[in-house]
Amino acid sequence: MSYLKYTPYFYLVFAAFFVYDAYEKWNMPNETPYLSLFIAALGVFMFFFRRNFAKKMQNRNPKS
Repeated sequence: MSYLKYTPYFYLVFAAFFVYDAYEKWNMPNETPYLSLFIAALGVFMFFFRRNFAKKMQNRNPKS
């Protein structure tokens, strides 16, 4: 189960992708980047939430 400590970093990858997507949409007249920015912010939030939750679980059960 050591792969679970790397899964929060996928949220950062998704957030970086959606920041890039918002950057690309910013100068297009018919596109709005707000949904992409919201998803990027959600990805960053989920990264910190999952990392904090994993630390709590590790401190609770030090055998795993």
